[in-house]
Amino acid sequence: MDVNLIFKIAAIGIVIAVLNNVLIRSGREEMAMMTTLTGIVVVLMMVISLISRLFDTVRTMFQL
Repeated sequence: MDVNLIFKIAAIGIVIAVLNNVLIRSGREEMAMMTTLTGIVVVLMMVISLISRLFDTVRTMFQL
């Protein structure tokens, strides 16, 4: 696993948290929720690609 991926996920989390706080304080709770959900989806897509690579590696390792 690459350390850069952890930093990318952390950066996305920080940016989403700041945007969420700014939007909530400006009275746009719906936009804050959509921003948070978008951030979660982006991070999940990154993690899903890693899990897919893991399964491919296990499959080739055991020659399945």
